[in-house]
Amino acid sequence: MTTPPGGPTEPSGIGTPSTALPTDLPPSLQQLIGKHPDEPNVMDPELLADPFGGYGRLREQGPVVRARFMDDTPVWLVTRFEEVRAVLRDPRFVNSPYSIPGHTGPDTRDQLMELLGIPEEFSVHILESVLTSDPPDHTRLRRLVSRAFTARRVPELRPRVEEITDELLDGLPGHTDENGVVDLIEHFAYPLPITVICELVGVPEADRPRWRLFGSDLASLDPERIGASFPVMVHHIHDLIAERRADLRDDLISALIRAQDDDGGRLDDTEMVTLVMTLVLAGHETTAHLIGHATVALLTHPDQLRLLRQDWGLLPRAVHELTRRCGSVQMTQLRYAAEDVELAATRIRQGEAVQPVLVSANHDPRHYDDPERLDLTRRGAEDQVGFGHGTHYCLGAPLARQECEVAIGRLLRRYPDLALAVAPDQLRTQVRRRQPGAWRLQNLPLRLEGAP
Repeated sequence: MTTPPGGPTEPSGIGTPSTALPTDLPPSLQQLIGKHPDEPNVMDPELLADPFGGYGRLREQGPVVRARFMDDTPVWLVTRFEEVRAVLRDPRFVNSPYSIPGHTGPDTRDQLMELLGIPEEFSVHILESVLTSDPPDHTRLRRLVSRAFTARRVPELRPRVEEITDELLDGLPGHTDENGVVDLIEHFAYPLPITVICELVGVPEADRPRWRLFGSDLASLDPERIGASFPVMVHHIHDLIAERRADLRDDLISALIRAQDDDGGRLDDTEMVTLVMTLVLAGHETTAHLIGHATVALLTHPDQLRLLRQDWGLLPRAVHELTRRCGSVQMTQLRYAAEDVELAATRIRQGEAVQPVLVSANHDPRHYDDPERLDLTRRGAEDQVGFGHGTHYCLGAPLARQECEVAIGRLLRRYPDLALAVAPDQLRTQVRRRQPGAWRLQNLPLRLEGAP
């Protein structure tokens, strides 16, 4: 593999990544790493610790690279911008093996569900969600919740997003330790999006801490934790729906109940539970870490921070550029070829799995000039694929961008002397290395030097 053009491989200013083999992986996954030396596994330490550099080197090897998924099944990695977008908008690449003409089973994803410890009777909530389904089911499910994320509805939520943001910012000094340091992830970046999405969906305030635990358990990839937590989460959602059915309100759970009642049961209970689970988990995890990485990127690029302070009108474009350069989502759901497809001179056979890699696409020097450089004025940053592309473009992307705009703008204005509490190369991070496809800060220690 060749070294990609440009600057450092780790773009968010977060220390030197370690490529040591993760020792806390469950044995079921640990034993799969390195079984095929000529085919990189998405669980390889290099890719988990430094996805920007690791996938960048694979991108320079070719636009389509043979590899292995976390369960050791073969997969084609799609690494370059044009090819990634082509796959994501091509109906010949489907999300479910059952959409492949003539498919009669078995489901190639069952092995992964077993490795992750998800009980068989609950796997439907992963395998048949709005994220993993295809039209017409995907169209039907997406339509049920899309009204909450329209271009008209999202701006209407902004005053409440600003109110929650200000409350959290006012409370930050009360969370500083004896050295005047506060963890921005714990006390700001996480609470903001989880509060917003839970209010939108209809999850009571008292239940919200449970959702952070649910998300943490799923991200652990520990089959014991997942196997214990997943059924609890599903039963909890059933209880939420039953409670709301007796007391309908102006929230998404109530809207789904009304849709179910008005549509003759075309939305079944399992689909409703799955929609709620998907919206809450997807609606806060990625946004929380985007806020964290964006803060680090700006604090470690004073020239760009200065530009933003001089013109707060740059915020919308800045969020696109920050998402492109240090977004927390590294790849999409697997796709499957519904027929033989020629992609970048590579023949992908019917039924073979394809993995579009967003992080390497967003850093592709064939599409972006000097992609490792943070440039809040970059023209064309709006076409970044950090939220996906095509039919499965992230439904909550407008809300996530708005939350990030509000969070970054108000944080920097409220605390004008905000600074990292450690040197960038010493910033302690945990990129949940056992979870391929994600880039997450476990904590972010900051000094609120401008705090009253």
